[in-house]
Amino acid sequence: MTRILTRDDVCQLLTIDDCIDVVETVFRRFGDGSIAPPASLGIHVEGGGFHVKAAAIDRTFAAKINANFPGNPAAHGLPTIQGVIIVSDAGRGTPLAIMDSIEITTLRTAAATAVAAKYLAKRDAAVATICGCGVQGRAQLAALARVRTLSRAFACDTDARAASRFAIEMKKRLGIAVEVADLSAAIDASDIVVTCTSARAPFLSREHLHAGLFIAAVGADNPEKSEIQPAAMAAARVVVDVLDQAATMGDLHHAIHAGIMRREDVHADLGRIVAGKRAGRTSDDEVFVFDSTGTALQDVVAAEVVYRRGVERSVGLEVSLSG
Repeated sequence: MTRILTRDDVCQLLTIDDCIDVVETVFRRFGDGSIAPPASLGIHVEGGGFHVKAAAIDRTFAAKINANFPGNPAAHGLPTIQGVIIVSDAGRGTPLAIMDSIEITTLRTAAATAVAAKYLAKRDAAVATICGCGVQGRAQLAALARVRTLSRAFACDTDARAASRFAIEMKKRLGIAVEVADLSAAIDASDIVVTCTSARAPFLSREHLHAGLFIAAVGADNPEKSEIQPAAMAAARVVVDVLDQAATMGDLHHAIHAGIMRREDVHADLGRIVAGKRAGRTSDDEVFVFDSTGTALQDVVAAEVVYRRGVERSVGLEVSLSG
């Protein structure tokens, strides 16, 4: 039997703390070489695109098919990201579950930032700036608050109303000061900056960098997107989630294309840092950029939690796909 799980089901079964825990573990295992690299395929269509990301970990295989259409909210009243994750038994090939991917994508992406911040942000980091005040921005700030004691946050968005709503909601949700601010002023006052926009032209430059800053570059998940100028990438210590992906679709891709960086210039992938095979932050003056392109490793472990809990709690609908 195959378990069908809706977005509401996933929300009921998965928390950001769950995701941070399993994402840190899977990066550690990837860094020590005990699991195989994930695979990714991107197909662009008019107005958006589709990503297929897949990986196998132990006895679980998962493939995520996500559609990303930035114009959906305004034009159709639909989410920007829609998709499904198929979970299968990696020993027998049996399809175990089909579940909505939106909540998993949101939480596992924020969890990767939190894990990176745990190793790369200053220990006393207390002020964060979120660039892009949508669903992902909310998850990013909430996840950061689980690994660093935040006292203040700034909201930056090209849509002033979205930034204002974000500030009001997240102040109430987290119990910290959250305010709308100018980008440059916000970054100057911040220890952590997250860029989670759909920008196709970089807006964070080398001039924004200052000693001790940690940047999580989340939005550039295909070759058309860019948030961090190549010169800023080259001036920082760059850590990636998966080097092959970041070199072809992340902000690293643009720095390489501009001739300013090479793959060999990357400080490390996050897994090697979590596994203790490469140093993370060693001083309060270092500037780090985490190029987060999103990996199926995160999807597999998050989806496995959802599936296992769905079985334990009898959540979801069981169907037979064979007849």
